[in-house]
Order: sequence, then C-alpha cells, then structure tokens
Amino acid sequence: MLKKRALLIAISYAIALLVVSLVRLDLESVEDIVPSYSDKIFHFMAYALFTLLWFNAFYFRFKYDKIKGIYRTVVIAIVFGIIIEVLQWLATTSRSFDLLDIVANVLGVLFAAVILNSKIKLDVKK
Repeated sequence: MLKKRALLIAISYAIALLVVSLVRLDLESVEDIVPSYSDKIFHFMAYALFTLLWFNAFYFRFKYDKIKGIYRTVVIAIVFGIIIEVLQWLATTSRSFDLLDIVANVLGVLFAAVILNSKIKLDVKK
C-alpha cells in the first residue's frame, strides 16, 4: 500500500516542508530550550527524509532503476532546499537566507543517498 502511495506521500511531505520553512515562527521561547545548532540537525534530518521519500516515489511509482532514482532524487532535493532558502530571503520578513542551512540540507541528502546506495549494494550481493 505504501508503494502505491509513494508519490502522494512525497508530495505531501514536500508541501509540509515548504510550509514549515516559510511560516512565521515565534522562536524566542524555543531558543531558550534548544541548542543554537538544533535547526541544522532539523535541516539534516528533514532533507534525509525528503530524499528517502522521493527516491521511493521515483523507484516505485515511476519505475526508475535504483541508481537513476538516487541521482534524480539528490538533484531535486538539493535544488528544492536552495529554492526554499532563497524564498525565505525574498518572500518572508521573519526568515532569512542561511548558507549553513543549505550545507545541512545537502549533508542530509548525501547521507540518505549513501544509505540508499549501501542498500542497493546489499540487494545485489544476495
């Protein structure tokens, strides 16, 4: 069932990530509780999950082979993350462009790609 809905899940997650990235958040109360670098951890994890979900969409819905699916997903995830950072800079007053957020996004994407690639190699050895 999840394989059939992989595209819907990936699109829903992308929309949710877009909304969360562009809405105004009251961070003053949150900054007292969480470490200053915690947003980079969120970026890393959010884009690792984005990569995994979109890979599943390409692999199960569009029938891409695994390597092509990973490549396309990595490109889309990185571009999506950069576009969101630019939109935060241009379209919001409460958010700002942060190069370190892009670095965290890319590291999350690459981490997920390595995991997917390792899984592919395990599947081949069976």
